[in-house]
Amino acid sequence: MTALDSLAQAACERAASYREALVEATRRLVSIPTENPPGDGYESCRDLLAEMVDAIGLEPRRVEDCLRAEHGTGAPAVYFHGHYDVVPAQRRDQFEPQLQHGHLYGRGTTDMKGGLAAMIAAVRVLRDLAVPLRGRVVLSFVPDEETAGARGSRHLAAAGLLGRDGIAMLTAEPTSGAIWNANRGAITLRVTARGKHAHVGLQHQGVNAFEQALDAAHALRELKAEVEQRETRFAIEPAQARRSILMLGGRVEGGTGFNAVPAECSFTVDRRINPEEDLTTEKARLLDVLDALRARGLHLDHEVLQEAPSAGVAADHPAVRIVADAIETATGVRPPITMCPGLLETRFYAQAGVPAIAYGPGLLEVAHGPSESVSVDGLVAATAAYALAAARLLAP
Repeated sequence: MTALDSLAQAACERAASYREALVEATRRLVSIPTENPPGDGYESCRDLLAEMVDAIGLEPRRVEDCLRAEHGTGAPAVYFHGHYDVVPAQRRDQFEPQLQHGHLYGRGTTDMKGGLAAMIAAVRVLRDLAVPLRGRVVLSFVPDEETAGARGSRHLAAAGLLGRDGIAMLTAEPTSGAIWNANRGAITLRVTARGKHAHVGLQHQGVNAFEQALDAAHALRELKAEVEQRETRFAIEPAQARRSILMLGGRVEGGTGFNAVPAECSFTVDRRINPEEDLTTEKARLLDVLDALRARGLHLDHEVLQEAPSAGVAADHPAVRIVADAIETATGVRPPITMCPGLLETRFYAQAGVPAIAYGPGLLEVAHGPSESVSVDGLVAATAAYALAAARLLAP
């Protein structure tokens, strides 16, 4: 048996011995309602994570609502990153986690408090086995991922605390057994047409904002038809998912009643760009359409709700291969490598030049839903995979 084989066996055995502790850690985290919006429970959850980090012998560092800790010293660094905010629950009992048939049910079990518990446990594996490292593992736990990261990753990035000395970053998103090596960027607008109110019987005295909004939507549909012919070169299934995205009308609001000319009508435009596309260019194309409509006399305002670049790392990058090898060792299955269909916080690390990927114990298909859950076997396997990935990435 080689030293690598010996480490793999020891790491998997040690992770398995934490089975009950992983369930309890995830249960405690899920029991704190960190719904976002509005952003409740952040301090309590951050402090619980600090307690868990302290319990494995690390020194927790609070940075506003974020928590950081390091195992090892010097450069380079491997980042274990995750968010502790969750989308609002469908039922309040989702914050009373239940263990049933080998799965822990509750809001945030899969996205991604179970992943956070596994990352902490992975560092515990490294410490318990005294695995030598040429550098350090950085735990970085943040809020606000579900609403673009203002109090979380965006705050840490502005402070220069994300990606320093980094050679790899892993985030614990629920990837359903895959590695996500890329993600789309996003430009989300709220477009508001302004008109003039009038009673329906005197509509000639008003200006119909809804009709102006229809004209704006028609012009944007022409752009939609063009951009959705583009396809990414990154792997993603099914084939239709390869296309770039421009979605109109995710939210539509306007008017005060059926018998009045609407003075205001707004709708959202959600543009998701593939990694091959440029954020600045695609944003400018959207705004050019609106400017052209204004030049025609339409009264339009717009608000940028979200703006984030895409990110991607090659499937054959050494960091991706090492993580894939670690996952295969821990699970017995070689993970597929695909692009995430949405946004990821990997983008913050990619902007710092750090190869950043996602892999977590949860299933994307149950995330945000009324039956959100994570398997206990998945928590154990992810713990082993994270520990082995860090050990191999930082091997002396």
